[in-house]
Amino acid sequence: MDIQQQLEVIKRGADELLVEQEMVDRLARGVPLRVKAGFDPTAPDLHLGHTVLINKLRQLQDLGHHVIFLIGDFTGMIGDPSGKNATRPPLTREQIAENAKTYQAQVFKILDAEKTEIAFNSTWMDKLTSADMIRLAAKYNVARMLERDDFGKRYRSGQQIAIHEFLYPLVQGYDSVALKADLELGGTDQKFNLLVGRELQKHFGQPSQCILMMPLLEGLDGVNKMSKSLGNYVGINESPEQIFGKLMSVSDELMWRYIELLSFEPLATIRKWKAEVTQGRNPRDVKVAFAQEIVGRFHSKAAADRALADFEARFKQGEIPENIPEVPLSSGGESIPFYLVLKQAGLTASTSEALRMIEQGGVKLDGAKVSDKALKLGKGTFVIQVGKRKFARVVLA
Repeated sequence: MDIQQQLEVIKRGADELLVEQEMVDRLARGVPLRVKAGFDPTAPDLHLGHTVLINKLRQLQDLGHHVIFLIGDFTGMIGDPSGKNATRPPLTREQIAENAKTYQAQVFKILDAEKTEIAFNSTWMDKLTSADMIRLAAKYNVARMLERDDFGKRYRSGQQIAIHEFLYPLVQGYDSVALKADLELGGTDQKFNLLVGRELQKHFGQPSQCILMMPLLEGLDGVNKMSKSLGNYVGINESPEQIFGKLMSVSDELMWRYIELLSFEPLATIRKWKAEVTQGRNPRDVKVAFAQEIVGRFHSKAAADRALADFEARFKQGEIPENIPEVPLSSGGESIPFYLVLKQAGLTASTSEALRMIEQGGVKLDGAKVSDKALKLGKGTFVIQVGKRKFARVVLA
């Protein structure tokens, strides 16, 4: 590809590229870029929201660039408060090591294992002495730290900011120095930390890395960031039927957002699909193709074919009607028991009936039978079936 074609792939779905001219200059050298993305293994299982950055790494890998998947086993012990208004609890090294094993197994469903460098930032951070850390801290000042949105808000409101939290952006920035990164990827909530990397590279006599910021993927509700705690997620380790069913439940508008950020279909194909839908093609056809691609990526093509056959069979047999009524409910900002959702959505006459139906195996959530009476749901959109004929698309806000 020429430089402009590469730029189109690099910027696909991205929120911002800093600095574009610097990126053009680096691409013009014809030398593979050293591309870094860091992940703190704070949870063992990934969902599609986590894969936005990993997908972009794969696209860069396919362009011939050197991808470094950085596991923040050192930074994970600090706890990054990005986007939070409170100190995030750090993890133990044992928790991080266990989560990191799972991460590696999952990311190679997307990345080419033979072309991916796996790095741990404890490799260089464990070697820094106390004096080294003080010298690193001297390269940045408190006024600049307080420019970070979450720090600034907490400072102005009198909330606690622990000193160790100031170290997180410095360590993330130093990772770029240690890896001699040409390009670092991160979510839009990471902008401050990514800019610290550019600044520290200058202090260490390196060219400043370019920064590619990717948006935070909305969950199935189309409003909030995809999150397990909000229940609006698609887990990559979920069953083929669950993944397929959840993706088929997203709105037609949200479908295009997911395809842009999660599909590996060429941009020309996506433009063609959009034109066809504008001309009358049923968007459900596009959604089916996308859902099959995602299931095939994390399971297999055979599993994707089975999930499609299962989904279509249920439609043809009337198990899932085309036009499911939508029922908005308020969660009050907290997770609520599933049996209460059934009652409030009018799917059962009482909570006791809801509990009995769950116990008897007569309730499905996004196509999967529910047997856990203690299940709770957070914000999100869910297709719920009670018995053979009662359906609702419940939107918990």
